[in-house]
Amino acid sequence: MIKPKPQPAAQPAKPVLLSGGNPQIPKGEGEAPVQAYIAAMPGWKQDIGRRLDALIVAAVPGVRKAVKWNSPFYRAPGQEGWFISFHCFNKYVKVTFFRGLSLSPVPPGESKSQDTRYLDVREDAAFDEAQFVAWVKQASRLPGEKM
Repeated sequence: MIKPKPQPAAQPAKPVLLSGGNPQIPKGEGEAPVQAYIAAMPGWKQDIGRRLDALIVAAVPGVRKAVKWNSPFYRAPGQEGWFISFHCFNKYVKVTFFRGLSLSPVPPGESKSQDTRYLDVREDAAFDEAQFVAWVKQASRLPGEKM
């Protein structure tokens, strides 16, 4: 009797990287899609994604997570809207504070949207974690962006 050769376990397909190296992850609510997004972030951006996620979780206990439009989104418990998101670009990870104009001090990146402000996190640039956490805490107490 001939025994069939064992087949190697199928490897999950790697997510497609969109322009700028942003992972294409199906939208979904909860921890799993956000962790899939972070795991698919290319190169040094993955460490940034892990750190941003950990800082947000530590600053806002019970934070809710989702992936929408190929980006992780976070909302405070009891809130309907989202207060922060991030997205990969070629040379940086862009953090979006949806009510950033209400933060003190105001994050540096301007937006076409009046309330939104950005923070670009680059590979070799200093990242002020204390300021980031202060912004996250402030942003989580403001009304979120409904999407």
